[in-house]
Amino acid sequence: MSGAIMWASSGTAGKALFEGGVKAFDLVQIRVTSASIILFLFLAVFSRESLKIRAKDIGYFLLLGGIFMALVQGTYFYTISKIQVAAAILIQYLAPIFVAVYSMAFWREQATPFKIMALFLAFGGCYLVVGGYNLELLRMNRLGIMGGVSSAICFAGYSLLGEWGMHRYKPWTVLFYALVFSIPTWHILHPPFQYMHLGFDRFQWLWMLYIAVVGTILPFGLFFVGINHIRSTRASITATLEPISAGFLAFFLLGEKMEPLQILGGTMVIGAIVMLQIQQEQDMLTPAMIREEKRGIKRGGH
Repeated sequence: MSGAIMWASSGTAGKALFEGGVKAFDLVQIRVTSASIILFLFLAVFSRESLKIRAKDIGYFLLLGGIFMALVQGTYFYTISKIQVAAAILIQYLAPIFVAVYSMAFWREQATPFKIMALFLAFGGCYLVVGGYNLELLRMNRLGIMGGVSSAICFAGYSLLGEWGMHRYKPWTVLFYALVFSIPTWHILHPPFQYMHLGFDRFQWLWMLYIAVVGTILPFGLFFVGINHIRSTRASITATLEPISAGFLAFFLLGEKMEPLQILGGTMVIGAIVMLQIQQEQDMLTPAMIREEKRGIKRGGH
């Protein structure tokens, strides 16, 4: 829950910076660069073995970080710069939906009625979130919608690739090198180190540092801690607190408001994600595990 709230606060902080004249891609450069440096210093002091990777896996990290992490970061902040913070995050939360579609299409995962209903619920909810019921609002949000859907697709790809890396390395190692390999990409796609000469004031730099630490490193760490205590499926469900928190923070700090139908759409998206995660957990449980969990509940366990 703490990680979800921190992720939400970074989106709100980013929106505030954009309204103050900071460009989305400058913020992306600063975020990946500063987060990489800070995380490197932390790992060098407390977990030096986490900095070691095999030479044969450099190509993997180039793909994970140089393409998928880089695109996730860029599309995420670009979307926030164009539409409401909560709406942008909700669109990115379609990532598990795209993973489910990919799994059913290419991994022959069973397409149960429960999953199909969740998919329709998610896409219908997203249609409401972006203002599909209002042609004028839809037209205003067009670039943001394109950015958000791109972000969701890229995050789905990052998740699928990242899962492979988690079987070979510690989560901190995967996160660190994903960030590191995204740095060259953003210094090629965008003028390198341009942000050093743009004259940002002290408060802007402090908010950028906040996004690097509180919006990137800490929430990932807290999410990993959560996974160690509860299943990753349940941790993912808990993380849906992020768009809800983002909506409240953006409302109180930025004055952003979502219309009733947008709120309904957001509820549908979150509900669909929870449905898919519950289904995934049931698919992963063996009969013996289910019996053991039921015995744990009877004994007063969770």
